[in-house]
Amino acid sequence: MFSDKSKPRDVVDMGGQPNRIGKNTQIKGDITSEADFRIDGKLDGNVKTSGKVVIGKDGYIHGKVECVNADIEGGFNGELLVTDLLSLKSSAVIEGTVSVSKLAVEPGATFNASCIMKGKNGASNFKKANEPAKS
Repeated sequence: MFSDKSKPRDVVDMGGQPNRIGKNTQIKGDITSEADFRIDGKLDGNVKTSGKVVIGKDGYIHGKVECVNADIEGGFNGELLVTDLLSLKSSAVIEGTVSVSKLAVEPGATFNASCIMKGKNGASNFKKANEPAKS
């Protein structure tokens, strides 16, 4: 009655179900996952995922995070390695070191970090002023 079996569904395998650490949860330790991760609580440790990390407005991570994409509304202190896009919302507070391919920062975000921007292949996006253009 409510489903139309004649229409194919688009199914995307994201490496598993998304994971979530709730607002009133505190964790000490390291997390490894192939799926996306959302942190609304506190994490003192490292996160490594081939997915996306979201730190909610009340979330906080102290440690090292390695991921493909990240959206941050809350706090982060440590080493952040993002292979694609890091998006900082206006309430974000970032301290430490950041390595990223693309960076989007909303007005109001606090970004007290040393930042290295690299292309997807890991090469620096920096070009010397006197370096000739490649043909």
